[in-house]
Amino acid sequence: MKVLIACEFSGIVREAFKKRGHDAWSCDLLPTEIPGQHIQDDVLKHLDEGWDLMIAHPPCTYLSNAGARFLYPKGELNDSRLQLGLNAKVFFTKLLNAKIDKVCIENPVPSKAFGLPQYTQTIQPYYFGHAIQKKTCLWLKNLPGLVPTKLIEKPQSTKISGNWFNKGGKYRQRNRAKTFQGVANAMAAQWSEGE
Repeated sequence: MKVLIACEFSGIVREAFKKRGHDAWSCDLLPTEIPGQHIQDDVLKHLDEGWDLMIAHPPCTYLSNAGARFLYPKGELNDSRLQLGLNAKVFFTKLLNAKIDKVCIENPVPSKAFGLPQYTQTIQPYYFGHAIQKKTCLWLKNLPGLVPTKLIEKPQSTKISGNWFNKGGKYRQRNRAKTFQGVANAMAAQWSEGE
């Protein structure tokens, strides 16, 4: 299967599919962290290249419910923030409507202000062997919902100040954007043809 992992610089999901024998490519504006088949470019230029499956991780900074408070600082609408969110919605929608048979879009819970379509499923890293909570939405086209593979009974909240997931610094946002390995492995195992 020819697989596109859109908006992925880490290479984690790409490599999970590669290990299962797929022709998997990541595409991002950033270089890949794991050497492999990577297109460093705007993914919208590459949607019509015969992909069977696309898993996309569009930037969530302006769409996420977590960032909604920045829309109305001090009770007034922030017009520039609103426009950034509307631009992000256009990008998200182009990925969701790509002419690819099987599509998964992954993002946090979106702000209602931008009217994204209803997601298909929510997952947590602790469903797949990672002891942390990070509610993630999946918009699925021609794909089944992911089935948990290794449930952790007492996950750590991402709201705990100072835990590894919330440490600040220059790369905080990049580190938080990476897919958990257990989730990547489940996607590759459950969405591979003939398995």
